[in-house]
Amino acid sequence: MSQIIIGLDTSCYTTSVAAVTVDGQVLASCRKLLPVKEGERGLRQSEAVFIHVRQLPERLEELGEYTKGHEIVAVCASRQPRDEEESYMPVFQVGDAQARGLAAMLGVPCFASTHQRGHVAAAMVDSGVEEGDLLAVHLSGGTTELLALRGDELTLLGGTLDLHAGQVVDRVGVALGLPFPAGPHLEKLAVQGTSEAKLPANMADGDLHCHFSGTESQVQRWIRQGEMPKEDIAREVYDLLARTVSRMILAGSRDTGIRQVLIAGGVASSALFRQLVTERIHKKDKGFRVCFGKPEYSGDNAVGAALIGAKKYRESLCLHD
Repeated sequence: MSQIIIGLDTSCYTTSVAAVTVDGQVLASCRKLLPVKEGERGLRQSEAVFIHVRQLPERLEELGEYTKGHEIVAVCASRQPRDEEESYMPVFQVGDAQARGLAAMLGVPCFASTHQRGHVAAAMVDSGVEEGDLLAVHLSGGTTELLALRGDELTLLGGTLDLHAGQVVDRVGVALGLPFPAGPHLEKLAVQGTSEAKLPANMADGDLHCHFSGTESQVQRWIRQGEMPKEDIAREVYDLLARTVSRMILAGSRDTGIRQVLIAGGVASSALFRQLVTERIHKKDKGFRVCFGKPEYSGDNAVGAALIGAKKYRESLCLHD
């Protein structure tokens, strides 16, 4: 019988649960997207909370098929979006409440982490990152941030000053008539299109910050005009995202001296985005190490929360020795 840790994450997009062994081996990951009506660009927090309440027990039942014969020794949930003290979203309270109740019933410790740290922890699995300091980029519908990870300290270096990368993808996709979340569908179009860098990268603070609101406005004009093929519009968006993120990463490296980056989040699950970012960074610095999480661990998932719980559980054992 293996000892395992259960992780829970209830984000704005996905209901997720996972199980890992105490030494950090992934046993199972079960998740389900929150349904969004056709033509809509997302959910209100109250709607998302209600859906999580309905979907979370189903995901735990699914996970239960993988955890039979194992001993649950701890539970960990994403309690808030980021490390900042005032960071808060109602959706994360669903997973946190379920985690506390589950831990209380089992008589095991309940740990808390953040959605952001969970993304980084999950993306590290089989990513090829080397020991030592690294830059981390988190790209999703709710986060576009450049961070420095030194030991256990996660420091914000830069990011977007308005729209997030995932919001650009989803808003453009919905405007083009694609389902929400639009990432996989927009990428399929983009692979068939061509780009000429028609969207300027709008950077600030020495390339550490960016703006995306102008990007969306320009793309919406193209769509209304109806003169540009959908495939080319999609390709221009991915090209712009890659140019912007590459410049942020290189700026972060310049300011910190760190020469490797781990890119996580739903946007980073795109094979096209990965290719474009890697090519652009290596064009400037061939020796720079560019790593991505496995696609299944790049979108919202609870694997990171479970891994963080496993680490905290191991640390608690050392304290009691």
